[in-house]
Amino acid sequence: MAPEVNNETEDTKTGESSVMDNTEKKDAVANAPVQAAEDVSDEQHNSGEIDFGAILEQFEQEQTVYHPGEMVEGKVVGVSDRGVLVDFGYKSEGVIPAEEFPGGVEGSVAVGDTIEAIIKSIHTGDAPPVLSRSDALSRKVWNDLEEAFKNETAVVGKIVDKTKGGLRVDINGVEAFLPGSQIDSRPIRGLDSYIGQDIEARIIKFSRRRNNIVLSRKVITDTVMNEQKAETLGQIEVGYVVEGTVKNLTEYGAFVDIGGIDGLLHVTDMSWGRIQNPSEMFKPGDHIQVKVLKLDREKEKISLGYKQLQPDPWSTVVEVYHVNTTVKGKVSSVTEYGIFVELEPGVEGLVHVSEISWSKRSVSPKRMFHRGDEVEVQVLGVDTEEKRISLGMKQLQENPWDTVALRYPVGTKIRGKVRNITDFGAFVEIEDGIDGLVHVSDITWAKKLKHPKELLKKDQEVEAIITHIDTAGQRLSLSMKDLTPSAWEGFVATHKPGDTVRGKVSRFTSFGVFVELGEGLEGLCHISELSEERVERPEDIVQLGQEMDFKILRIENEDQKIGLSFRAVGKDDEPIIDTRQYTSGAKGGMASLGELANLKFGSAAAEEEAPKAEKKEKKAAKPEAEEAPAAEAPAAEEAPAAETAEEAAPAEVAPAEEPAAETAAETAEGSASDTEEESEQTAA
Repeated sequence: MAPEVNNETEDTKTGESSVMDNTEKKDAVANAPVQAAEDVSDEQHNSGEIDFGAILEQFEQEQTVYHPGEMVEGKVVGVSDRGVLVDFGYKSEGVIPAEEFPGGVEGSVAVGDTIEAIIKSIHTGDAPPVLSRSDALSRKVWNDLEEAFKNETAVVGKIVDKTKGGLRVDINGVEAFLPGSQIDSRPIRGLDSYIGQDIEARIIKFSRRRNNIVLSRKVITDTVMNEQKAETLGQIEVGYVVEGTVKNLTEYGAFVDIGGIDGLLHVTDMSWGRIQNPSEMFKPGDHIQVKVLKLDREKEKISLGYKQLQPDPWSTVVEVYHVNTTVKGKVSSVTEYGIFVELEPGVEGLVHVSEISWSKRSVSPKRMFHRGDEVEVQVLGVDTEEKRISLGMKQLQENPWDTVALRYPVGTKIRGKVRNITDFGAFVEIEDGIDGLVHVSDITWAKKLKHPKELLKKDQEVEAIITHIDTAGQRLSLSMKDLTPSAWEGFVATHKPGDTVRGKVSRFTSFGVFVELGEGLEGLCHISELSEERVERPEDIVQLGQEMDFKILRIENEDQKIGLSFRAVGKDDEPIIDTRQYTSGAKGGMASLGELANLKFGSAAAEEEAPKAEKKEKKAAKPEAEEAPAAEAPAAEEAPAAETAEEAAPAEVAPAEEPAAETAAETAEGSASDTEEESEQTAA
């Protein structure tokens, strides 16, 4: 009976102990494992037996519940090639794969290190939890970046590469984007120079869900620059000499940072000499001293000068370069109107195209000179106010006009090329620098030209005779028609008064018809010489273009006039000397004084004087035939103009408006041609 009692006592005690344990468990659910062990020990001591199932159940209930994605902190308990074992308080250690340590597991962590990781996966079975250290680091970085974005604090990253529109920046493993417009407060020319640099920037856009971070370095540089700019603008004035750094170059100058603000150093203010490109003197990063030329604080614009810190070479130009002195220089620029020659740095002179050669032929300077050529010139003039020097080259050459009269005397036959054609003539180049003018009236005997282009064209080679030389005015007159005898000379040599010639009616006038006797040669048949009968109009007797025989009444060599008669053909007893005088300068003969007087007094006066004129004609017919040799010229010269008009013009002839106009036009044409030739030669 005793053992049963003992057993009951033990069960009771054990039951009581279990009740007490359950109560303690309810009161101390969150106690540490040590306390649980102590309770178990007490229970074992009281009961004398170990209940492992109860212990395991109690341990599992006391464990913290972990979920995938949580960040945990644990201690490294093992390192191998397969990964790292981390005890983070779970029933089994977690494993960080070796792939997360690119540099090798052994060199990255060691046993005993405290490490943070993210639970990638956790199982209820025997498989150990999988941890990720990189995810933990990334999450921490994102947390730090989010905090920096909220607090508007700067972050530091490394530029790893450039992309479309900006740069890629690595911030502790997180990639961010830095737009090109946000790199600097000043314009950026190239992005390659930033690759590999560590920069400080501020986050202006943040989205963890979209994995998007946008940075701005300009926000920081603007703040710094504004502070420096305000300080600089408050300290400088026009005329101050300051130090600066060349930031970038353009075609028109350089931008220089003089302390938070950029000033423009224009290319014209870099040197007293000519500069084609600012890169010839400076490069980005150069530290230079400049002078403040202009200052606009409101618009924050500053103009700088570099050459102003050096002496102006034009201050001594007058003493160095005297007029008519010969100097050497270097061609600095070539234009269509001349060449610029640098005599010394900052001092240039212009050789105009007209001062390059004595030749009047226009030659482009770009075909003759190149930049950098060394030339010898003569100083023609100096203007220190405008900073201009006139130079010449032809003055160092022999002037061909000084010896043209010796080399080409008047009457010399030359051969040249037509260089230019104008309305009044053609310019023929005899040699380089010597041109002569062939007036339109001196081109041919054959016909009257309206424009030289009718017979000549540019670059045509022609022959001519020198007729006049003006060395002082550098003018030379030529004649092409003088190379061949004139039609007048040929006619006079083979004809005399009394001969019968055949001609063609070329034009009508109120006082007669003009007859073409040869190319460029005309004679006049007065209306009274067309028929024995009274003629009212020449058109009633002959037709334009009609070929007829005429008798030569007279030949005037001095005025080159020929008087003809149609009615005298075949009559040997007819006088061969015409008493009418031709006063026009036309070589074929034009109107007589009678026709001119008739123009003045009108047809009415002519009709009143007609009977008197007819009587005088009949009375004078016989004496004229008997005294023909003696009455050739003096008769008309001694007779008054009015009397001659009465004798010469029949009463029936209408007012000769056409011949008078024609006479005046041809007379004016002759005098105008001479004046035009002289003036146009001077202009050429």
